[in-house]
Amino acid sequence: MDISVETTEKLERVMTITIPAERIGKEVTERINKVKASANIDGFRPGKVPMAVIKKRFGGSVLQEVAGDMIQATFSEAIHKEELSPAGYPKIDPEEIEEGKDLIYKATFEVYPEFKIAAFSEIKVEKASVEINDEDMDKMIENLRGQQQKWEEVERAAKDGDQVVIDFVGTVDGEKFDRGSAEDVPLTLGSGSMIGGFEDGIAGMSSGEEKSIDVTFPEDYQAKDLAGKAAEFAITLKKVSEPVLPEIDDKFISDYGVKEGGVEAFRKQIQENMQRECDQAVDKVNKSQVMDGLYEIHGFDIPSALIGEEAERMAENMKQQMQGQLQDDMLSADLFKAQAERRVKLGLVLAEVVREHNVQVDPTRVESNIEKMAASYENPSEVVEWYKQNPESLEGVHNLVLEEQVVELIMKDAEVSEVSMGFEELMTKANAQQ
Repeated sequence: MDISVETTEKLERVMTITIPAERIGKEVTERINKVKASANIDGFRPGKVPMAVIKKRFGGSVLQEVAGDMIQATFSEAIHKEELSPAGYPKIDPEEIEEGKDLIYKATFEVYPEFKIAAFSEIKVEKASVEINDEDMDKMIENLRGQQQKWEEVERAAKDGDQVVIDFVGTVDGEKFDRGSAEDVPLTLGSGSMIGGFEDGIAGMSSGEEKSIDVTFPEDYQAKDLAGKAAEFAITLKKVSEPVLPEIDDKFISDYGVKEGGVEAFRKQIQENMQRECDQAVDKVNKSQVMDGLYEIHGFDIPSALIGEEAERMAENMKQQMQGQLQDDMLSADLFKAQAERRVKLGLVLAEVVREHNVQVDPTRVESNIEKMAASYENPSEVVEWYKQNPESLEGVHNLVLEEQVVELIMKDAEVSEVSMGFEELMTKANAQQ
């Protein structure tokens, strides 16, 4: 078997492989003999069909079958011999296949890039330092109260923070438009859930009052036929309710699992929970900075085949998450190419870091991670057992732990500086990370 390899551009290789006619012929003969032994052709007894008849009837299909199998087998042999690592599937272009002649084909493919891991000291990480104070805890408790708030009807004009119930009819140039009318719609004023000016126009209205308000749809409005257009909404306000927050009493506290110790024990639990959230957020922000740094300090070509595969996978995942909300043609893989390129590059870099530094997954950390995730469920032991019995989920935890270990390894050599920030600032920063 003859092999020649040509580098056409960057990572692309064109490999030409010649399979000797003798090798093809030998395999064809063996298969023809097997066909002859079992062939059932009218006018001949099984196993007694003349070879000339067998070749005429089955020779062409057997040759094509052998060629296909030979191409698959020899391609694997060739890349092993040439020490190549194809990224993605090859494009195979065979020459015309003829009996008694060498089989020649070209395989076009990309290879994985060769690169060296850059110095981790080039990566800069600003590690957040956060001290949870009484004000932070007070805000958290108010958030918890807000989650349990109830609405109480009032006889006064509506204001920001109130919930109103309205009917509305929208028109553009005097004509109603699709989905521009509705009845008994609950709306919290100041929530920003409606287009600009809509909620402001309702503020000051009282129950039973009717009013028309003028608004303009934003230029980037999702319904293109309404984008940038002026509209009028006839509003009928039917009900005004104000929020009523629960008292911080024994009942409220017990709802959060604190049965003894009163407000003091409750605040202690809040602080512990916030500290846990804070630690997780710090890790998340640190990881994001490490990944950004790894991406920036490594410059090498990435196989387009891998980027395309990852983009397709991301598009498919998004379609499943938004099933029924968007048409399939609205989520082209092209939309995800930039993210896919980043993912593929970081995946290659992380794999090389793991290999070069021989990073092994710590089984005790895997167990600890599973136990942490299971702790929030009613029967943690069942959740732990579920993970152990589901290889795919367990592998996900393994990968998470491996990534954590790599981040810790890199941060030992990275340029790390400590930055003070508030709890809310940290959480906002963490939530902004992908």
